[in-house]
Amino acid sequence: MSKDQDRMIYQRTDGTWVNQRNDADRASSIHQTQQDAVDAARNMLNNQGGGEISIQGINGKIRKKITITPGNDPNPPKDRT
Repeated sequence: MSKDQDRMIYQRTDGTWVNQRNDADRASSIHQTQQDAVDAARNMLNNQGGGEISIQGINGKIRKKITITPGNDPNPPKDRT
């Protein structure tokens, strides 16, 4: 189940790449390359506390998912050594 802050990367018909939140109607950012869009999404998710990036291929199918772990876990696991 996707969360609202999760992001989708896809290509528009004009060839630009879009970084968009799953709960948004408009793009968060537009880029010339897919890698630039992924980097922007990764940076935004790092700032928001983690989530998942879904990268859509040209054929419309999801070809890759990247999970960004939360940066500052308020309850980190305790080592038992």
